[in-house]
Amino acid sequence: MALTLQFVPYADIESLDSESRIGKLLGIVKNKNIVLMEGRLKPGEETMLIQKTMEAIDKEFKGVELCTIFPEDRNLAVFRKIRKNFTSFLLGDREGLTIIGPATVVKEIRRDPNKIQLFTVDIKRR
Repeated sequence: MALTLQFVPYADIESLDSESRIGKLLGIVKNKNIVLMEGRLKPGEETMLIQKTMEAIDKEFKGVELCTIFPEDRNLAVFRKIRKNFTSFLLGDREGLTIIGPATVVKEIRRDPNKIQLFTVDIKRR
């Protein structure tokens, strides 16, 4: 079985309302693909994703694993922090990277501020 990563640029989802955005992402994951999304979901959208996932669980679809990595800005100078906050205000939730994968494929996601480790389920070939 091949592992498929599907990149979703923020531009592909920024014009969608929350329900359509979640539907698009969940549709990709239900096809056993791992989503690498530019940016992040809003907290309410993460909640909606989990709710829609719980409603969709069946024999084939066991749920999702979700992780967002967001660059830390602890060591930035004051001017750079102001510029970064202003840019975030103008551009929205483009910063960071979100991974959403089907629980039947993704065993665990570990993260720290600078990296993500994605562990997949060991599927024996038949």
